[in-house]
Amino acid sequence: MQESVILLTVVACIAANLPFVSRRLFGVLRVKDKHFGWEALELVVLYLAVGGLARVLEAQHMPVHAQNWQFYVTTFALFVVFAFPGFVARHFWRAHPVRKAA
Repeated sequence: MQESVILLTVVACIAANLPFVSRRLFGVLRVKDKHFGWEALELVVLYLAVGGLARVLEAQHMPVHAQNWQFYVTTFALFVVFAFPGFVARHFWRAHPVRKAA
């Protein structure tokens, strides 16, 4: 049981930072300009994927407990906190190209 919790935490930390690592959409599709909207969409999809993994891991050890909306809001907020290092590295630390005035 403890191994599942550690595995899930590590996977969640990695998945939360994936949208900010690659300039490709979901690491596969090329987009002209991957703006924050695409990164937010990736973050939500990866949150749902990690939630699915959590459900599978929970089902292996015990019956799956029903959750209310408060649980999902709290876990999404935690997922966003996990994403903070990738967000900072992508949007604050990297040098942006200088745009020429028109």
